[in-house]
Amino acid sequence: MAYKHDYDKALTRLRIILKKLNEGESLSVTHLAEEFGVSTRTIQRDFNEKLTSYPIIQENKKWKMQEGFKIEKINDIEDTIVLNIIEKMTDNIGTNFSAKAKKLLSKIRNEECNPIYTKLDLEDVSDKIDVIKELDIAIKEQNIVTCNYILDKTYNISIKPLKIANYEGFWYLIALDSRDDELKKYYLKNISAVNITDESFEIEEKLETLLDNSISIWFNKNNEPYNVKLFISKEIAKYFKRKPISKTQIIESLHEDGSMEIVIKVTSDMEILPLVKYWLPFIKVLEPQRVDDTIKSELTKYLKDFY
Repeated sequence: MAYKHDYDKALTRLRIILKKLNEGESLSVTHLAEEFGVSTRTIQRDFNEKLTSYPIIQENKKWKMQEGFKIEKINDIEDTIVLNIIEKMTDNIGTNFSAKAKKLLSKIRNEECNPIYTKLDLEDVSDKIDVIKELDIAIKEQNIVTCNYILDKTYNISIKPLKIANYEGFWYLIALDSRDDELKKYYLKNISAVNITDESFEIEEKLETLLDNSISIWFNKNNEPYNVKLFISKEIAKYFKRKPISKTQIIESLHEDGSMEIVIKVTSDMEILPLVKYWLPFIKVLEPQRVDDTIKSELTKYLKDFY
């Protein structure tokens, strides 16, 4: 049964989860979802997105602190850890944004030791704070916006903004074209002159799921999600246990030598191809065959052209 507290608030939930982890508990996503009265998807998002800078791992479908790690010498673990994470996440977003965030955080924190270090290679969007602020309002209120967008020239566009997202360090606005509801990805730094209109729109649940499960900017709204099965060698298996590729990742089998097979859902081969290439030679595509064939073909061309 969910407690009658404000557990629905994200920061409150994070503080409690982190305290449990620091006290040595192994946490089940299902049980946490029941405790806080939220969906399992929300809890999984906490672990996969908000707690990635923290030394936690997933074993036997439960999350726990890495062995031997415990935070000491801080005044209030529930509040301080969350503030530390927030501060470190702002470090590489941009100097102006980071400075404003640190100034605000300094007003509500008072501690001597910060045990958390995060390296986030994020594009500097400090000069787009006003644009981001307007888009954030429009996304929350589900209002259509008009704005200028630069490609080969400057266009005035009308869009239904869905999400500001960061993929591989670059910032994008995911939105629907107001003319035909085609899903498009706009490079955030090319957007200017945002105007929020009075016209509202609704978001399909299917589309929200698509965005939530996307791995990279290459996701495709027009394709039904399909499974990709990967063999992960023992050398890198621990990394896929610590931080799943996607919210859809499922460990299908574990082998005695430490290797494993996982399944994830994608909507485009390009969602998975760059990641497989990054982990070569410790990873192999088992299904679908065409993805493995593409990898082989590109490697063959590379060896032929440069060696």
